[in-house]
Amino acid sequence: MIDAAQSEQSHCPVLPDAVVKWLNASAGGQFLDCTFGGGGHSEALLCANEKNFVYAIDRDPSAKKRAQEFSLKHPNFRFYQINFSEVECLQLPRLNGVLMDLGVSSFQLDDESRGFSFKYHAPLDMRMDSGNGITAEEFLRTADERDIVTAVRDYGEEDGWRKIVNAIIENRETDAVKYADTFAKIVASCLPKHAHSKIHPATKTFQGIRIFINDELRSLEAALPMVFDRLLIGGRLAVISFHSLEDRIVKKIFNRVCGRAIDKFDSQSQQDRASHGNILTKKPIVPSEVEVENNPRSRSAKLRVLEKTKDCPWQR
Repeated sequence: MIDAAQSEQSHCPVLPDAVVKWLNASAGGQFLDCTFGGGGHSEALLCANEKNFVYAIDRDPSAKKRAQEFSLKHPNFRFYQINFSEVECLQLPRLNGVLMDLGVSSFQLDDESRGFSFKYHAPLDMRMDSGNGITAEEFLRTADERDIVTAVRDYGEEDGWRKIVNAIIENRETDAVKYADTFAKIVASCLPKHAHSKIHPATKTFQGIRIFINDELRSLEAALPMVFDRLLIGGRLAVISFHSLEDRIVKKIFNRVCGRAIDKFDSQSQQDRASHGNILTKKPIVPSEVEVENNPRSRSAKLRVLEKTKDCPWQR
């Protein structure tokens, strides 16, 4: 098990300077960090201006413990343990900026008991909220084949999904799906040796299963309108995604807010559209080579930023 000191050392927020810049945090204001994690982004926002106030949320019970320690050093900080799709239930003021970092935190990856990493001989859990929902093991043992296909093929975007799904069905009654490392070996055995030269062959499958059991995509779709509503006019929403499906949702909703076609299939007439914001990042902001070298987990990060120009009574 990685101890607290090692985990603290391994935690490195993604694109912290870009987040501070694009949220205009140095000008001062009130901000919401929708995924507190290890507190790296919250700290960057607080340090940008001594008058800043940061509200933070996270569904992970372990994040609450870190937030309690964090608040001892930062009085202008408040934490709530909820899923960001429930942010509407909070009595928050109008905000100058909102950040959503959709990645799995280093604390979750490095804690072998959480089952997010295929490196450890640990129970295959993968729940963002370890106190609720079914584990990845329970999902693999009990799910309909259709849901397993959705997780591996659609959410994991794994080209070799058919062999992997068949192997899961064949092994679901054994201990092979009980532990992260043994399940990873099953997945790897289904793929050509060099199918994923830069990443572990089980990466996409683990990612897809994690997204499925935590209902991450629907939570994101629900949360984006909620947090946009909480912004002041001129406030900014910044989203860091790590997965093409997440990024697609962000782009669609940003386009919708700005009165643009959400995709090539959108046939709505321009006169029926209304703009309530401006997309500030024509292309997503990505980490520099130096940041990726120092923090390899940042390699697939994409930051998109939307500025609110007027309130938006849009349908969700």
